Amino acid sequence: MAEWIGIDRRARRCYGFDEVALVPGMQTVNPNEVKISWEFAGIKLNIPIVAASMDGVVDVNFAIAMGKLGGIAVLNLDGVQTRYDDPSEVLNEIAESSPEKATELLQKLYQLPVKESLVSKRIEQIKKAGVPAVVGCVPQTAERFGALAQEAGAACIFVQSQVSSAKHISTEYKVCDYGELCRSLKIPVAIGNVVTYKMTMELMELGASAVLIGVGPGAACTTRGVLGIGVPQITSTVDAAAARDHFYKRTGRYVPIITDGGMRIGGEICKAFAAGADACMVGSAFARAEEAPGRGYHWGMAMPHSHLPRGTRIWVGTTGTLEQILLGPARVDDGSQNLVGALKASMGALGAQTIKEMHDVEIIIAPSIQTEGKAFQVGQRVGMGK
Repeated sequence: MAEWIGIDRRARRCYGFDEVALVPGMQTVNPNEVKISWEFAGIKLNIPIVAASMDGVVDVNFAIAMGKLGGIAVLNLDGVQTRYDDPSEVLNEIAESSPEKATELLQKLYQLPVKESLVSKRIEQIKKAGVPAVVGCVPQTAERFGALAQEAGAACIFVQSQVSSAKHISTEYKVCDYGELCRSLKIPVAIGNVVTYKMTMELMELGASAVLIGVGPGAACTTRGVLGIGVPQITSTVDAAAARDHFYKRTGRYVPIITDGGMRIGGEICKAFAAGADACMVGSAFARAEEAPGRGYHWGMAMPHSHLPRGTRIWVGTTGTLEQILLGPARVDDGSQNLVGALKASMGALGAQTIKEMHDVEIIIAPSIQTEGKAFQVGQRVGMGK
């Protein structure tokens, strides 16, 4: 699998969404009859697409709207929703900032400490609407916020960092013990982010209820440029899926993997499922919803870092309602709306009746798949040429 990159050094070729394609099989299925529901630690969900824990994507109202449509949205407990009693003024300030001043502004705005009372309040607001309250935080605050979230009645908590490991070394601060965290909390704990077979297996061994896959592929993330780290999402998902299947075979416990980042249109989401994902976490596509709090902007959650920002603020615009983006009907030609419809149509064409069957469809390496025959679209910047 590896190729020589120099004397005594080999490297493995890895693949992203633009480099592969899905191959139709021996049967097709009515898209209206495929099943896309999934289960996460006893929580049954109709839609396997999760809204990312990002401040330009999810607030209380967005989480409620997503829940009523059959999915889940992860509210960031380290963000503006829990730092400010009225986040709308802060969000307006972020949206109105110039590109040159945006990073400095976010660094300033995120210095205000999180208010524990707001953690409980936001969870209660979501629960009151009758949908699951799903929250997220970084490992440094997981022990504190995990207890608060559990007490407030959160359905589960996502603990995410730029790169997660089972053996983080530090003498400067207390390290989050993922195993102890999973044992101490009664609510499910999803942990990420990782990109390898070994780390996926390690987190499952520690008791993770789900594992998030992806380092640096997000539209507003600059980790790959700033730090030079990451693995393309097709390869990282395939490797993580192998770990999940081997873990299940050995223990009898099925731990879902959630491909996180790098997907903005339906075809990319379909490829993630074919690579082995049980669900996908999406940010930029949902940042374009009318219900999103970012006012058409989307920014990486490592952007406010005080010393080394690893995200940027991007303009994605507002193209439709959350329902249009998730369930249609689509009013744009680039595949960024009706994501569920795209998944069902792809499954139907591939002959997959369930997400599990989607895991078994044939994947080919096809570098020209995005450009073959698309010269007019590219030249006119429509459809796949945008």
